[in-house]
This record gives sequence, structure tokens and C-alpha cells, in this order.
Amino acid sequence: MEQQIKLDPQVLSILQDKIQRIDTEYDSIYLVGPIQLPVNLGGKTTLFHWYCWWNYEEVTEDYEAIIAKLSSANLAEYQQSSVLVYGDFATADHALVRMHSICHTGDIFGSKRCDCGFQLREAMERIKENGSGALFYLANHEGRGIGLFSKAMAYILQENGYDTVEANERLGFVNDSRNYQNALHVLKKLRQKPVTVITNNPEKLVAFKDAGISINGRTPLWGDVSEYNRKYLQTKVTKSGHFQPEGALLQ
Repeated sequence: MEQQIKLDPQVLSILQDKIQRIDTEYDSIYLVGPIQLPVNLGGKTTLFHWYCWWNYEEVTEDYEAIIAKLSSANLAEYQQSSVLVYGDFATADHALVRMHSICHTGDIFGSKRCDCGFQLREAMERIKENGSGALFYLANHEGRGIGLFSKAMAYILQENGYDTVEANERLGFVNDSRNYQNALHVLKKLRQKPVTVITNNPEKLVAFKDAGISINGRTPLWGDVSEYNRKYLQTKVTKSGHFQPEGALLQ
């Protein structure tokens, strides 16, 4: 049985003004924010505005009912995605957008088996330097959509000679099962003007175009190449079709 709590009227009035509903074909996305988030970026404090969203099958403007369900929904067992927005994202002429897939090992621990941690920090720096942009942090994308536990098993296979794609496929997964649809719904809510996408992945550009989002450019994001991730990066190019970086970076 769901626990129903009675919200204090003052708490309700504070929270409901920060919630927006985005209807999709299958459910609704409840977007909460903006929330001021000062971030230590390159040794300096940079102020971003943070949003988080929750997919929920109920379509309602009764935000009190939605909030009242939180304590019994056990959301800590699931991952919710979010977005960091910088500058006047809605109206700026030139805005950068990065769709960043969660990487527990790279983003949190700084693993050099991949380039994810580097890409996360570098994308935030570029958005700040540009003056406006948004970094979407997609929580259900671990291991290109296979989940953290499966990713750990894929790592064991990689330590035994398999590349990233082969390891995923031997475990019964496709090379890349990530879906950007919900994030793109949120993007369209936050900005109507064209964006420049920070990516090396052509599939992301296809997802933007399929969602009807205008793109006025792409900027690559390569770096932090080492003995630990060179094969991983080469596989991205040769098997996943990622755009080749300039020069002999991966040789």
C-alpha cells in the first residue's frame, strides 16, 4: 500500500511552482527546477541551474499527489536523469548541448579505462566558456544501456581479450541500447532554438533530427588518450562508427 502524506501548505506552494509536466506518448515527465547548483569547475565556482526529471505513468496537474507519493515510491532504487543548464539557455543565439551517459567508474572514480570522466568535465568547461548550454546526465545509460552489474562482467571479458562491442554482444546485448527520447523531450521544453551538439557519436545526431530538434553544428570531444583506453577508443571508431578525431590521436 502506498503511503500518503499530508503536505504542509507552505511546502506545497514552494514545490509546485518548480514542477512542469511534459506529456509523451507513453507517460508524463515531471521536470523539477531550476535549482541553483554552484559547481567546482577547474578550481573555480561556476553557477549552473539544475533540473531533474521523473517518468511517471499518471498524467495529472495535481502535483500535491505526485509529491505525496515520493516517500513510498522507493526512487533510490532507480536512477533519475537530470540536466545542468548554464547561462541564458532558452534564448541565447549559440548554445552547446551534451548528452552524457552515466559512467559510475569514469565519472565518479576517475577510471582511465574509458574517456567518460574527461568528457564530462571537458563538456562542462566548454559550456561555461561558450556562455550558454546544457549538459544532460542520463542515468539509465550505464555501459551503453546494459547496467552497472552487466558492465562489470563486460569488463572481465575485456580483460580477457574482447573489445567493448564483443563483450556486450557475448553477454546477449546489442552494441548500444541507449535511448535519448526523454532527454530530448526535456530539451525541447527548455529551448526552442537550434543547438550545437558536443559529440563524436553520429547516432546522437540522428536522435536529435528524429526528434525534430534543429542542429546548427557539432563539436567533437576527444582527449585523455592513454594505454588504458586506446583500444576502447579505437573500437568506438571502427565498430560503433564514431567520428574519427583529427590527426593520429588513436594510433
